[in-house]
Amino acid sequence: MTTPDVCPVLVNGDWQDLSNIETSPVHNPSTGEVIALTPMCTAAHVNDAVQAAAAAFPAWWETPPVERARVLFRFKMLLEENFEQVARCNTREHGKTLIESRGDVRRGIEVVEFACSIPSLLSGQTLENVARGIDCETVRQPLGVCVGITPFNFPAMVPLWMYPVALACGNTFVLKPSEKVPLTAIMIARLLERAGLPRGVLNIVHGGRECVDKLLEHPQVRAISFVGSTPVARYIFQTGTRHGKRVQANGSAKNFVIIMPDADTDQSTRSVIEGAFGCAGERCMASSTAILAGKTPKDILSSLAHAAKSIRVGPTDREPQPQMGPLITRQHRDHVAQLIGTGAAEGAKILSDGRDLQCNSGGFFLGATVLDEVQNEMAVAREEIFGPVLNVMRADDLENAIGTINCSPYGNGASIFTRSGKSAREFKHRVKAGMVGINISVPASMAWFPFAGWGDSFFGDLHMQGTEGVQFFTQQKVTTTRWFAEGEGSVWSSK
Repeated sequence: MTTPDVCPVLVNGDWQDLSNIETSPVHNPSTGEVIALTPMCTAAHVNDAVQAAAAAFPAWWETPPVERARVLFRFKMLLEENFEQVARCNTREHGKTLIESRGDVRRGIEVVEFACSIPSLLSGQTLENVARGIDCETVRQPLGVCVGITPFNFPAMVPLWMYPVALACGNTFVLKPSEKVPLTAIMIARLLERAGLPRGVLNIVHGGRECVDKLLEHPQVRAISFVGSTPVARYIFQTGTRHGKRVQANGSAKNFVIIMPDADTDQSTRSVIEGAFGCAGERCMASSTAILAGKTPKDILSSLAHAAKSIRVGPTDREPQPQMGPLITRQHRDHVAQLIGTGAAEGAKILSDGRDLQCNSGGFFLGATVLDEVQNEMAVAREEIFGPVLNVMRADDLENAIGTINCSPYGNGASIFTRSGKSAREFKHRVKAGMVGINISVPASMAWFPFAGWGDSFFGDLHMQGTEGVQFFTQQKVTTTRWFAEGEGSVWSSK
């Protein structure tokens, strides 16, 4: 059997192969095969990457924004030209379907497109005569070395949430992709090199706790972006800020969808199923809990169960493509299956049991599961399952449904399906979530709007994406100016 290759790190423009170092396996989740090895970088490796980024910063900062934008325009073109190869790499190491991987890459490209407008986004403000003969202006300047620590669930999109905007603003960057899915990040970074990015402006390291802690503590790192679970997001935020870093940290989620009695049954059922089971539920915007408010149609439960059981699950690294792929690892698959069992033991009623799925490819598969009669105190209601499980809860009316949502410590997304403008407006106004959907089950924001999680779903002040992303990666400087004619205003003047 051939030994899988060890993924390289990128330091100061050089792709380095690290030998004699601990590694972590990268699997093809469709087969269970180990397809690569991720090196566990030490503090010394991290220091080399940060030093390279710091050395590259002065020249990149002085590069005019329009020239930085031209690099990103070329990068965008290369992403389009290599779109299918990147999507297939994404599918191979993550397990999501090709359609989902294409969406993953497309949403990342949209952030690059947004970053290409950086000359306008960096424009400051000017006001003359703030006092007689005195003018005032603001400019935005980069921070320096910025860091991105990204999760496994969107190998293309989430890194592209971060470094295109950071680089456009004039910062340099160190990326630590998930050790479970490093291949897509490496492929995309090679395209950015081809676009003409100078050496050292983007660097890549891999690893676990030691690698992350060094990034959080390094004195030359100015800002940290993170996406992952809430316990880790809280740790990243607390540790990073304690060491003087600016931090934005996206955490876990529990996203609710209210189905009102007047909702279109077919439309709402289809949307909830797609929102719950897209990407096998491994996304922080998954619509993981449906709340049936009031006297919803009696057939909606049977419709949800039937739709879940009808989802074709299978390997995504071949044709024909299934509708849902595997989970990321065997351990995670087993954890989700265990949570389903816990839910049943605590009183939930299983309408569709994904544990019954049979698949002989050797991959990490679990079928779509629907749990009815879920209560707030159950583990499946409290924990982010991050798998193909839809909880169904009940509420007497919209008031109680909103109350159930607002009791959650999380606040990423919340949606409602209704034909009533009054109900929709009441929901939008009162629900405690940063991204709200009206007849949309996954209200994830586009690149030019912030990804605006609330509560324990986000730690920090400025969110990723949109103008908040630009604000996060820059600092404002205010200059107040007064010019004198010769002798004017001099305390030594004899006039």
